[in-house]
Amino acid sequence: MNRTYSVNCVFVVQDFVAVRVQDPRVQNEGSWNSYVDYKIFLHTNSRAFTAKTSCVRRRYSEFVWLRKMMQKNAGLAPVPELPGKSFFFFNNDNFLESRRKGLQLFLQKVLHTTVCLSDSQLHLFLQTQLPIGHIQDCVQGLTPYTVTDAILTYASSNRGFAQAQEEESVTEHSLTFFYESMERYERLDVNIGKSSLNWQIMGMTNSECGSIGKK
Repeated sequence: MNRTYSVNCVFVVQDFVAVRVQDPRVQNEGSWNSYVDYKIFLHTNSRAFTAKTSCVRRRYSEFVWLRKMMQKNAGLAPVPELPGKSFFFFNNDNFLESRRKGLQLFLQKVLHTTVCLSDSQLHLFLQTQLPIGHIQDCVQGLTPYTVTDAILTYASSNRGFAQAQEEESVTEHSLTFFYESMERYERLDVNIGKSSLNWQIMGMTNSECGSIGKK
């Protein structure tokens, strides 16, 4: 007697958060207030994040602020360390590369630390280009927009990055696709023109809007 067996296959999609820090650029080169900022790409399928892809630029001093705020909120729980500070780096490619790797490792550790991952300041830092003061005001409820509003508005303005992603199932293979795609996004700049009005509604000035993603 032939028997037919029914087998139910269950595919478990594992949450992932992939972050990459790259493209260090000297801003205001030659002036007394020169600094270096870095492009941060994030790609995830985690429900902890409002936007599944994001692209921002942040400078080292903003990382320092972020770690300080997260440590304050984390209490006794340790927050990952940042790479060391230096005042002589603009013409030192080796130092910039070392710092880039250090910042990327810092974010990778932070994104796998539960107490940090639940911090709204981290999400605004990674998924919007809001200045530090605006991030603090937003988290404290002093703005007419919520954390989610800010992230969704920025995600909309940065839609070109999301559109550049090819349609693909969210699996472990997405990580491979993400890293293989990085070279295509190397020259990606944040499109602010279409969203400047939104940011003004959210309390930003024209000059602040114009500075988002500026080279």
